Amino acid sequence: MLANYHTHTIRCKHAAGSEREYIEAAIKKGYKILGFSDHVPQPYPEGFVSGIRMDMSELEDYTTTLVNLREEYKDKIQILIGYEVEYSRRFFDPMLKEISKYPLDYIIMGQHFAPNEVDGFYVGAPTTDEDKLKAYVDLVIEGMKTGLFTYLAHPDLINYKGDEKIYLKHMKRIVEASIEYDFPLEVNVYGFVDGRHYPSDRFFKMASEMGAKFVIGCDAHDPRIIINPEDVPEFKQFLDRNNVKYGDNIIDIVNL
Repeated sequence: MLANYHTHTIRCKHAAGSEREYIEAAIKKGYKILGFSDHVPQPYPEGFVSGIRMDMSELEDYTTTLVNLREEYKDKIQILIGYEVEYSRRFFDPMLKEISKYPLDYIIMGQHFAPNEVDGFYVGAPTTDEDKLKAYVDLVIEGMKTGLFTYLAHPDLINYKGDEKIYLKHMKRIVEASIEYDFPLEVNVYGFVDGRHYPSDRFFKMASEMGAKFVIGCDAHDPRIIINPEDVPEFKQFLDRNNVKYGDNIIDIVNL
């Protein structure tokens, strides 16, 4: 594996390690590309403070730090500057306007809330509510249609505990849209090694059978998560049994 596009920094308030440590870890693993995609700051209403993302005031430091490191390491590895972005009707356009003021290579979609963090629910919380499942799927597909995202992070983050047929009926629509828009689906390393409910066999078995395109995303919140699939035999087994193909893991970037 030669690339990872899903890397966080301490600015998100729940990661560890410096940018340099992530870069050095990537070089040791033989990566040719390392993309930073910390949780994007949002233009939330005054008084609402997110506990999982940087503030708008940190944009300049985030990008300046990465621009400087990109120059320093240019002969060893390609550094890309991006964000993991929530798609929402309320905040998406003003958010894009702000982050576009600084150097930016790409964004990935990581839908943690529906319809957004201020007004909605966390999709990773267990639920048997079909309406919540549908709301997540509808929002993800709407985000795909913008044509602005490079790929979909942890597509199976929605933690639906209800009827399996209902789950597959709705999640199939994400796979269909990903194929229609040539939109890679991420197999999330961090979720696997942390023992979370994703990545799941039920989703990736269906997605591979339908012919979806995949990308491996470390979702590194710690430099130790900058790894290759072969470093975790159980993860490699997960990929093999679900027929997930990833090759060198280098994908086409959607430039903003």
